[in-house]
Amino acid sequence: MKQPVLAKRAKTDCHLQLSPVEEKVRHPRPATAMLPYRADSASVARRLVREKLSEWELSELIDSAELIVSELVTNAVKTGCLTKMTVTIRRITDRTVRVAVRDGSRVVPVVPVVPVVMVAGEDEEGHRGLALVHELTKGRWGAAVEAFGKVVHADLVVGRRG
Repeated sequence: MKQPVLAKRAKTDCHLQLSPVEEKVRHPRPATAMLPYRADSASVARRLVREKLSEWELSELIDSAELIVSELVTNAVKTGCLTKMTVTIRRITDRTVRVAVRDGSRVVPVVPVVPVVMVAGEDEEGHRGLALVHELTKGRWGAAVEAFGKVVHADLVVGRRG
């Protein structure tokens, strides 16, 4: 489908320049939950993600998004924070869904604990979560340091194959 164009008068002469009209994409409302730092918060976060993706008719992303949010929430629970974490799912573009977990994880005095991908040994039961997130998002994840902790986000592409 061709983009509509608007005419603009060039400053140097009377010829017309054509430029595409920016299409405003209206993104559906995000969903957010404030959850305690407990293991059972992962199931609440999975339900939030599943319900929102179903509402947006993006069922192809549900399995990956549930795994991702479980890993991010589980990592947040391990920080031992005493406040509440914030779990959010939003459409950041028409083709990208972002799952994010904000926590208050800091090492005294104020240095946030930033997640890193670890290589797990064959006999280790843990240390595979962020590697899984990295694989499911094709490397589209990251962490942003904030004044009182961090936000870890993971982006899934709508309509992605394989």
